[in-house]
Amino acid sequence: MADRSDKTGGPGPAPSVNLKSLKIFCDIIARRSFSRAAEDNGISQSGASQVVGQLEQRLGVQLIERSRRPLAPTREGQVFFEGCLKLIARYDALEDEVRSLREEVAGRVRVAAIYSVGLHLMSRHVQEFMSRHPRANVRLEYLHPERVLESVENGQADIGIVSYPRSTRSIEAEPWRDEPMVLVCAPGHPLAGRVEVSLEELDGMAMVGFDADLVIRHEIDRALVAHAAEPRVVMAFDNIEAIKRAVEIDAGVALLPEPTIGRELAAGTLVAVRLCAVKPLPGRSEAQGAGTELVRPLGIIRSRGKPLSHTVERFIALLRENAADAGASRAVRRTGAATAVPAAAAAPAKGAAAPAKAAEKAPA
Repeated sequence: MADRSDKTGGPGPAPSVNLKSLKIFCDIIARRSFSRAAEDNGISQSGASQVVGQLEQRLGVQLIERSRRPLAPTREGQVFFEGCLKLIARYDALEDEVRSLREEVAGRVRVAAIYSVGLHLMSRHVQEFMSRHPRANVRLEYLHPERVLESVENGQADIGIVSYPRSTRSIEAEPWRDEPMVLVCAPGHPLAGRVEVSLEELDGMAMVGFDADLVIRHEIDRALVAHAAEPRVVMAFDNIEAIKRAVEIDAGVALLPEPTIGRELAAGTLVAVRLCAVKPLPGRSEAQGAGTELVRPLGIIRSRGKPLSHTVERFIALLRENAADAGASRAVRRTGAATAVPAAAAAPAKGAAAPAKAAEKAPA
């Protein structure tokens, strides 16, 4: 690196900078914490602080407002952070490109997913990818929906898996797969013996729902209104696990994504009843919620304009491939107007990993 020393006894050589230092700095800004970034990078907190100090000495500006909690970058620090993210992303892509010249997939994939996608589902995809590409390295992390978005925007994750995906100025979203919604109830509930139920029949029924500020609650409410149904919401939670526990004690029924209840169906603590389509209500078309199936869409998000490595692109291709297979399987299972999977089909596959403990209190 350039020597900024003054022959008359001024400042000595500027501290050298390497890619690891830039990554540590980016992690400090993204995590808003010296200690958490230090832990992520396997160094001490004082070591992380020293990295920032060396960068500030080299640049001659303050990069972080240390007096603020949580930590925040200065104006110069924000510009440096955004530039470093691009440099790191470009280097990762270049490294992966060079490795791929030997026709090997040996790079890294960082995936952030919402808890309710299910450890068994994503782990299956990761295991399949690793079996195809043993030299690849996949890191899978489950986070709150907002943290998934932040991780992708800040470069801590290459891609994210979220429900109801939406593109923004900084995020590019693509549909991945639709999860059919089913009515879930306790084994002793009057609807437990039914093969299917219409949304209209839920009018006035006790229901355990999602918190009112969640997107999934808005979509369920729209579907219910379209079918002239107004259940009595007796409890509301921000996560699927809490809703399932309430339904198990027969506090009410719930509408949940079918893949999220496989464990309870196998244990016999919950019953799933598929939803059937109903005739369009006067003045409403199929596009307004009548005659269609109720689903929770999942999508893949990535940072807009950020180049993805060859390895990440391969992993996305695998997800798309599995989504197509899942869609074909559902088409075979669908009969007439029925839109959800029968309870027997929802049991987890033999050997599937148990859901992460962190999901117990995690938002949907």
